[in-house]
Amino acid sequence: MTQTNDLAQRRARRQAVLAGIGDGVAVLATSAEVVRNRDSHYPYRFDSHFHYLSGFAEPEAVLVLHGQSGRSILFCREKDPEREIWDGRRYGPDAAREAFGFDEAWPIAELDRRMPDLLADQSALHVILGDDPVWDRRVLGWLEAVRAQVRNGVSAPSALHDLRKRLDAMRLVKDASELDVMQKAADISALAHQRAMRATRPGMHEYEIEAELLYEFCRHGARSVAYNSIVAGGANACILHYVDNNARLNDGDLLLIDAGCELAGYASDITRTFPVNGRFDAAQRDVYACVLAAQAAALACVKPGASWPDPHDAAVRVLAQGMLDWGLVQGSLDGVIESGAYKRFYMHRTGHWLGMDVHDVGDYRSGGQWQNLVPGMVLTVEPGCYIQAADDVPPAFRNIGIRIEDDVVVTADGHHVLTAGTPKQIVDIEQLMTGQGG
Repeated sequence: MTQTNDLAQRRARRQAVLAGIGDGVAVLATSAEVVRNRDSHYPYRFDSHFHYLSGFAEPEAVLVLHGQSGRSILFCREKDPEREIWDGRRYGPDAAREAFGFDEAWPIAELDRRMPDLLADQSALHVILGDDPVWDRRVLGWLEAVRAQVRNGVSAPSALHDLRKRLDAMRLVKDASELDVMQKAADISALAHQRAMRATRPGMHEYEIEAELLYEFCRHGARSVAYNSIVAGGANACILHYVDNNARLNDGDLLLIDAGCELAGYASDITRTFPVNGRFDAAQRDVYACVLAAQAAALACVKPGASWPDPHDAAVRVLAQGMLDWGLVQGSLDGVIESGAYKRFYMHRTGHWLGMDVHDVGDYRSGGQWQNLVPGMVLTVEPGCYIQAADDVPPAFRNIGIRIEDDVVVTADGHHVLTAGTPKQIVDIEQLMTGQGG
């Protein structure tokens, strides 16, 4: 995406919000820097909503959209040559206004002084409250400052609206430029998973494979993970959010990797499961084939007009039948599904929205109705089966944990798998790991 297109895109998004709030005022702050220990900070990551509208990546910034005048106003840090020697260059208000297409830009130190005037005689305030008590008190302080002017004929906003609802709906459907970035992120993550498959050998440790992933992310310009990588060998694969990544990889075990990079603020999210020694045994092959068939059934449901639960329901039927075939559950297929007996071995949903956040914003259900899929939505499709060791589990199936996850965009005529470059067919995985694949 070119800088010119990016600028036009951000302006268009701000204009859409301005059109929606009428003569109200929308205020949105970016994330705060967080101290890791003493004077060391966690790597900074901007607030997704803020960046979606502004493109501005520095901390200590606030965006104000003034509906009555149609102005977009940025408050940000001033230029500071001394601090810039230590912490890096800052735009400052003037350069930020030019670079990001704002109508006005002011030092962040002036925010509290200027906000009461910006809110005076406006009908409503659109803001996100409840995430940060310090920010909440600050916003309420502005409202009190406006109310204090009532004897001078000034009125405060009479309505308070949650800005999240409007922005969540906008971000749920991606435009072409967003999908282009997400495809690039998916491609980088696919290369990383391929690298991990090639590198894995019995006797290595999970963290060594994690290092292979991080290397591939970084060397392609994706300097951050989208979430903490899961590199889970053997029984660890039955822990859904396992992140210790410190165990030894044993011959005969499977390795489940759930990992994706973040690129230009957009997440990828891929899971692949493969044998540490490069060959599936019979039981592993059976369970893997069932999970892969469940994913295929779910993918067939990803198309415009489908209801959000359709892919999950399709996957569950395939997985539950497999559990019956292996003797993990008893009864009829419909009975196992109705009773939820399958949830012992498949306890999560089959997907989630994906975008700037790995579990992205957007309603799944609204007004009592499930969301219908429309072109531009991006979701994961990730069925799994997790068979922890137990006395009533056949020995061959114990501690098999498998998940297969892809990133999928809904298109006008069906869907497109962004992560198709990541091998998932048994023959392709085995060939890649034994040096016979590409």
